[in-house]
Amino acid sequence: MDSTIHSTSRGAAAPEGAPLAAAERDDQGKRSSLIPIVIVLAVGAVLVVGGALVWHAESKINKVALASSPKPVTVIAAPDATFRDSRTYVGTLRPWVEASVGPQYISVYVDTVLVRPGATVKRGDVLATLDCRNASASSQAVAAEARAIDARQQAVAHESARLQTLLDGGFVSPNEAEIKSAQSSSEEAQLASQRARLSATSLQVSDCVMRAPFDGEVATRTIDPGAFVRPGTPIVSVVDRSTIRMTFDVPESDFDLVAPGTVADIRLVATGKMTVGSVSRRSPSADPETRTAHVEIDIADAKREIPVNTTGEVRIEVGEPIHALVMPLVAASITGSKAAVFIVEGEVVHQKRLKVLGEVGSDLFVAPELPAGTPIVTEGWATLAEGDRVATRQIPYQRTSSSKAAENADKKEAQP
Repeated sequence: MDSTIHSTSRGAAAPEGAPLAAAERDDQGKRSSLIPIVIVLAVGAVLVVGGALVWHAESKINKVALASSPKPVTVIAAPDATFRDSRTYVGTLRPWVEASVGPQYISVYVDTVLVRPGATVKRGDVLATLDCRNASASSQAVAAEARAIDARQQAVAHESARLQTLLDGGFVSPNEAEIKSAQSSSEEAQLASQRARLSATSLQVSDCVMRAPFDGEVATRTIDPGAFVRPGTPIVSVVDRSTIRMTFDVPESDFDLVAPGTVADIRLVATGKMTVGSVSRRSPSADPETRTAHVEIDIADAKREIPVNTTGEVRIEVGEPIHALVMPLVAASITGSKAAVFIVEGEVVHQKRLKVLGEVGSDLFVAPELPAGTPIVTEGWATLAEGDRVATRQIPYQRTSSSKAAENADKKEAQP
């Protein structure tokens, strides 16, 4: 019975497997027919994307020649101005008096230094002291020896005087009287010599105390207690800033321009402030090596606000004010006494060469050969050529403060 059932089950399963194999073959055939379609669609997508990219790239290409398109530039309207020629010199702001305080005669160790930079001192104030025990002892020894010589000289002088009285009566010989007189003179000479030595040692003792030579301020302190100093070694320096001396040198060709009384504008580089002064003194002789003349301007500084030994710029105006056009210095190419600029007429630029009158700060002054308000290219002119088309962007022109100050001063002088 078991074998029957087994054979029956085999016979029933065989007919069901045949339709399944046919279905699988149909599915495989369908998938095989879809592959070319997918490939065609992918190739078409790639071509579409590539065409889109090519179109996008082509749309960004400028088909217009750059030479025919307007060039972007920045322009300003050149205004009228007043120009006056000037000279600028660089000098040093020096104190009215300055002294380096140190020993003059002795070489010793520093005992104390009583001041620091910035301290205000009066004439005679003690600034530092030196260890002068040796000099003091030497001075005392010389003083004692001088007193001994003085006593001997007085005794010999009295004896010589008594012998002179006995000489008239014949009680002593003239030779003996002359010897005593010579001894008195010798003792007197030795006393004078010892007093001179005492003066020298007294100077050494007084050199042990450093005192302020005038009213002023301590500028530097270069030595501390315990250091060894020699004659000429500065311990501290003192300056008097009640009056500042602006010192500078001018070439010999400008000698007549800096006569005493000439007004000058002075810029203090350390503080950035401006002040006005007049030439106080001028050397009558030029330096034989540099051919420059020394000039000084006194500046009152009662509040002692100006730092000394700093830099100052002196500007002296010469000649008469004249009419001019002003523009930024960066707008022109200067060659010799001519400035090449580009002006705008409509949409086209033209190059003009104008006579240079001078410079003040970053402002350039040229002869008024163009109408005031003419558009002048300030940025982008380096790429321009005669007749180029431009697209302008106009900006307001701001002159430098130094240029404005100079023009205002010229206007004030021109007023009656």
